[in-house]
Amino acid sequence: MTEHLADLTAVELVSRYQEGSLSPVEVLEDVLARVETLEPKLCALYAPDPAGARAAARDSEYRWRSGEPAGALDGVPVTIKENIATRGTPVPQGTAATELIPATQDDPAAARLRAAGAVIFSKTTMPEYGMLSSGVSTFHHLSRNPWDLSRTPGGSSAGAGAAAAAGYGPIHLGTDIGGSIRLPAGWCGLVGIKPTHGRVAVGNPYPGRAIGPLARTAADAALALTVMTGPDRRDYTSLPGVVDTYNPSLDPQGLRIALLLDAGLGLPVDPEITAAVSAAATALEKAGAVVELIPPIITREMLDGLDHFWRVRSAYDINALPEDRRAKVLPEIRHWVSTADTLTAFDVFHGYSQMHAMALAVDAAFATYDFILSPVAPITAFPAELAYPTDDPLKPFEHIAFTVPYNMSTHPATTVNCGFSTDGLPIGLQIAAPRFNDLAALSLAGFVDSVVPTHRPWPQLG
Repeated sequence: MTEHLADLTAVELVSRYQEGSLSPVEVLEDVLARVETLEPKLCALYAPDPAGARAAARDSEYRWRSGEPAGALDGVPVTIKENIATRGTPVPQGTAATELIPATQDDPAAARLRAAGAVIFSKTTMPEYGMLSSGVSTFHHLSRNPWDLSRTPGGSSAGAGAAAAAGYGPIHLGTDIGGSIRLPAGWCGLVGIKPTHGRVAVGNPYPGRAIGPLARTAADAALALTVMTGPDRRDYTSLPGVVDTYNPSLDPQGLRIALLLDAGLGLPVDPEITAAVSAAATALEKAGAVVELIPPIITREMLDGLDHFWRVRSAYDINALPEDRRAKVLPEIRHWVSTADTLTAFDVFHGYSQMHAMALAVDAAFATYDFILSPVAPITAFPAELAYPTDDPLKPFEHIAFTVPYNMSTHPATTVNCGFSTDGLPIGLQIAAPRFNDLAALSLAGFVDSVVPTHRPWPQLG
């Protein structure tokens, strides 16, 4: 059987580079060949740079042959979500309304990856302003899910999810403000982590916004996260680098784990998802963990308040655009923000306060638990052409009740595949951990991946 270099993990690649049995140049060429075959179907990439990547791969090959790798990801192909600036590339934010001005420098996370020797061969797509859990965009072609091309890969890290599942190399960087890493990771069968807020510095800090990797394995996600952590003066919320370690031999014996099967609001949870998440919890119990069912963490008031605040924030940004550019914004987004003027100042302040209310609720839920398990989403991947799973711009967040609380509370939360629906779509398990326990969450994800018998071959489209 021919080895597909594009499918090797980052951990495997670095090991093979170190022993001299593989070259970054060979690996990149295999990745680019797969991209050429699959990209017309998936539309996951934005601004690919094969020439620049080939030069970077040759430089990496030279460093490895000289015994002087630049860092822990030297020669590993990666992609970066388009709203994370990379020097020389415009940042359209998924919308045709943006003026295309090349970025003057790398954002912190991109700079850390580049310094570690990673071969950045492309950016990845995102939906309109990153405000959708789909790939619908007025700027990018519609991204699709490799497991089923009629379905969305999720969003807003849409292209990152599709690229990772299709094997466009091992590591794909995304962003998350309400589930935008974890939703595509869950719907594409991946490991994705929204780390502790500030663990990875961002170029434009904002409450709830985080940057993290999507990968096929927890070990790769942990490697990428470790490389990117640490303070940066451009982000006043940034934290020191991770101090815990990824444990591939984690023993769940004695862990206290909460199981959240009902968010208490939003779309009802598909019974197949409940069954898959419950099976993962049972596997942890058999391994010695103490698992207890808990009631919903957040309320309808909290989610609606956040919707109101984000609606006004987005309306402010869009209304500041010149009329000709404002007209280019996706109609569903324009419909959503058109209702902002019906909200009073009191409504907006109350909505803002609900971020704090969510944070308090999550913190209280962690009082006696080491981890909280839940579905990533109440549904599997929905039709690709829909902007929202509800197909209703005024009900845009009915699917994020499991994910968004951890953005507001700043706790780390990761995903891992725990099963498949009867129609072959991945089901994601979310693992949330106390603040700063990012790699502990990934370690538990790695354990779940090793004991839950749900593995299927990655999708082959070409």
